[in-house]
Amino acid sequence: MIRWFLVLAIIAGESLMAAEEEQTLTLQLPPASLEKWYRPVNKHDVWLHTMFRLRREMQAVSEYSALEDPSRLKKWLDKLEKDYLSIGKMVPEWQDELETELLEKMRARAAAGDQEGLARVQRKLRKSCQSCHSEYKLTAALRYRTPDFARVKVESEETLEEEDYSRVMSRLSLLLNRVKIAGEDERRKAALDALDQLEQRLADLGGSCSACHKQESTREIILGEKAKASLAHVRQGLNAGDKRQAARYLGEFAVGVCADCHAIHRLQSRMRRLLSGD
Repeated sequence: MIRWFLVLAIIAGESLMAAEEEQTLTLQLPPASLEKWYRPVNKHDVWLHTMFRLRREMQAVSEYSALEDPSRLKKWLDKLEKDYLSIGKMVPEWQDELETELLEKMRARAAAGDQEGLARVQRKLRKSCQSCHSEYKLTAALRYRTPDFARVKVESEETLEEEDYSRVMSRLSLLLNRVKIAGEDERRKAALDALDQLEQRLADLGGSCSACHKQESTREIILGEKAKASLAHVRQGLNAGDKRQAARYLGEFAVGVCADCHAIHRLQSRMRRLLSGD
């Protein structure tokens, strides 16, 4: 009795310490206008490629300044200015945040051949960019660069319907456990029926993966021949009454498919839904 009391006291003390150490994390959501510059609202990830160009242009300015190549330096300064100013056009809410005076200073330093001065102004511009990235880069990536797991097309005997993704996941879990339970209790028909349904549901799920994974080889990494082979071994074990084989390969499938896919997508998916208010 004393031993249990001590255990409970230790647990209570640890819980209290954890509560005292709790911190609140605040994430800043980007303006709604940013969404139209990402897929699927836009045909291309315009915002993302603008950011890539700006990074490349900043590098080119640094390199041609060091090489004392004024004509190419001006070329890349022009590109940098065009893309930097496009930020305010794409996201009007950020227009006032742009430090356009730094662009003018960069041109002046470049025209004067002042390498050190140009480098100082570039550092200020980078600091300004980093400030925005610190506030919005994570939430923008989670909202606009993470797959939207919302609906899955599910094939029935008569039609092709769409079903909520969370329900599809719950159904897969239910079927996987049903195969395990029925197989362990030697209810072969129930286990095989559940396995049939599991394979059909996985085929439906694989079809939805093509929305992002255009290449068949990419989808095969998770739902390919290895996964199918594991389930084939499960079926063999059930038909042969070999519970050990069925359980072994069902576990192999769960780790190789369910766990691996969740490790890649689950956290991002939940964060996207949280940030989107779904």
